[in-house]
Parts: sequence; structure tokens; C-alpha cells
Amino acid sequence: MAAALIVAVVASALIVAIRTQQRRLIYFPSPGPVPSAEAFLPGGRDVVLDTEDGKRLGAWYLPISADEAGPAVAVFNGNGGDRSGRAMLASGLSRLGMSVLLFDYRGYGGNPGTPSENGLAMDARAAQAWLTAQPEVDPDRIVYFGESLGAAVAIGLSLERPPAALVLRSPFTSLAEVGKVHYPWLPVGWLLIDRFPSIDRIGSVTAPVMVIAGERDDVVPESLSRKLYDAAPEPKRYLLVPGTGHNDPELADGAGMLAEVGRFLSESGVL
Repeated sequence: MAAALIVAVVASALIVAIRTQQRRLIYFPSPGPVPSAEAFLPGGRDVVLDTEDGKRLGAWYLPISADEAGPAVAVFNGNGGDRSGRAMLASGLSRLGMSVLLFDYRGYGGNPGTPSENGLAMDARAAQAWLTAQPEVDPDRIVYFGESLGAAVAIGLSLERPPAALVLRSPFTSLAEVGKVHYPWLPVGWLLIDRFPSIDRIGSVTAPVMVIAGERDDVVPESLSRKLYDAAPEPKRYLLVPGTGHNDPELADGAGMLAEVGRFLSESGVL
């Protein structure tokens, strides 16, 4: 009885610790501050996004020169680092002919606040609102590009404010399913506070969807990206990048991947 009691107490303490500290296992922000946009993106500007709950978020904006309002893309980061790690991606997207907004969530890159599912949703709305208001941006030709956790953020925003197209790199079905892959011995579905249930939302997306997955992704298994793609409505496209892991350059900002994104956006009428 004593041994059973000890096991129960230890298990209960572990579950409480995981439930109260789990966001440290989900979000990995860089402390910041982030350098000026011009240090990474010639022609880029440092801008500030205002959220509905009073946060001011640092961001970089790389506009394109055009005679009339044109397409733009908001990049929704994954759960680690800050916008400086997406500079190569921004340059590639800009070469496709789009203005690009890179921003950091609350708690990332020196921004105030702490990240949470609801908080990231507010940050996404602030990014979309800011981008829509720019004179060189056509509000009907805004693309959301979400990577990993950011794909879930972009999907959630798509239901509220539909984009012209939705590009999802290494997306997952739900945070619970990712958790089960990495922590199979834990009751992840019961413990999670932030859930990001993309599989329950993707069927309601009205924009064309492109899913990009790495064949050897050991963070978000390709099978989860494929499952999310299967649940998405048409029109949609699936791109498997052979031999690549979650953070490999070919998957993150490779020329081949970006060329396929450009082709998808052209076929979708964005470019």
C-alpha cells in the first residue's frame, strides 16, 4: 500500500508539474532584441503591430515597388527563434513578387507578454490588420504562410479573415497528436492547455491550400501533415520535399520549395 501511495503521489506531482509548466515545452522564444530589418533585408523596414489587448509587437516589412496595389504575404513563425531566422524566407517570397511581413509573437524577440494559443491568435489578427492597411497591398491578395506551429495559427486566422491562399509548411493535425509522438507515455490529450486543433478547422477553410512537408521530419511527422492535407477542401496541393528534416534549409527556405510556392500562387490567381 505504501509503495502504491508513493507512486500515486509522484505521478500526481509529475502531472501537476507538466500541466503548469507545459508552455515551456511548447514555446521556445529568443529573448531579443532583434536587429534592425536593414541588417538582414535590404529595403526592409522596422514596424510595430498593435494587438487588441494592448501589446506592441516588433516586425519587419519588406515592400515591393509597384504602380498599383499588389500581393503580400504574412509569415507566421514556428515555435522557436525570432523573425531574423526567417530573413532568407522573406527574401525568397519577395522575389516571387510579394510584399512580406515578418513579425514575432508576444514573448518572442523582446516583445512583451507570454505566448499562449489565445495570445498568438491576437498577434495574428494584428499582423493581418496592419498588412491590409498598407497602400501598396491589395487586401484581396494577401497570403498566409505558416510554418509548423505557425501553420496552426494561420489556419485559425483563416476562419476569421480568409486569405487569398494558405501555405502551410510542416503543419500538424493538432498539438495533442504531436505531443503523443514525442511523449507517448503521457496523457497528452488531457493535460494540454493550448491545443491548436487544426484538423477540426481545416475543413472550413475557403482559400486554396498548399501543404509542404519534409520526408524525414522528426518534429512533425510527415504523416500528420498528410492527414491534415487529406482533410482540407479543394483546391489544394501537396508538396513532399525528399530527404528533408524539420529545420533543413531545403524545407525552410529552399529555392525549389519557393519555386513550387510561386507556381501554386500563380495558379491560385494571387501572382
